[in-house]
Amino acid sequence: MINSYLAVDLETTGLNPKLEKIIEIGAVKVIDGAICGEYHTLVQPYRKLNEKVRELTGITDGMLAAAPGIEDCIEEFLEFCEELPLLGHHVIFDYSFLKRAAVNHQQEFERKGIDTLLMCRRFMPAESKKTLAAACEYYGLIRQQEHRALDDAKAAHQLYQLLQNTCKMEKSGDFALKPLIYKVKREHPASKKQKEDLRYLLKYHRIEIPVQIEFLSRNEISRITDKIISKYGRIN
Repeated sequence: MINSYLAVDLETTGLNPKLEKIIEIGAVKVIDGAICGEYHTLVQPYRKLNEKVRELTGITDGMLAAAPGIEDCIEEFLEFCEELPLLGHHVIFDYSFLKRAAVNHQQEFERKGIDTLLMCRRFMPAESKKTLAAACEYYGLIRQQEHRALDDAKAAHQLYQLLQNTCKMEKSGDFALKPLIYKVKREHPASKKQKEDLRYLLKYHRIEIPVQIEFLSRNEISRITDKIISKYGRIN
């Protein structure tokens, strides 16, 4: 049984790591089954949150206004991780966002992981929901707060420990570390000309976008420009 790991959870602006941003990181360092350290930070996404994210998490644009950008906290987070494997509920989701952030800031981040969602699919009744909230309710785990990163990371840790204790006679492979595979190439910042062209396009069509142009990558600014041209047309 793996009993030393980093339980991690993120809150994000959406589900696609290519398009969306991290807004909160929560993690607990577990050594021999006991929590020995915590990491938590809000993260400035340089864009406005949509209503669904605000309602789900309770996080507001005002709360993020003074938060550090991912460029200011990713190295600190990676140092906190040390070389521990990651644990989470659908852990590949969190890993994909974290690895993209690491690679974009020239940091290496390769890990194996433990996924409590896969374990719930293995041990819970087929008809039961397998979300973290549903799993905790099914197993009688009391939670302080849902859809906040640090509390969800702690919940995933507690769920894993409970599953270890109650299902330890099952196949050991259910608790084995598995490689986390997510391939990503580093994104480069948008050029000065790209930013100027986008600002002029926005001014020409008299529209606003909910992102801070200064922090966009080349790919992001290209996608936004293409969408505007497709919807409003080119500059005559």
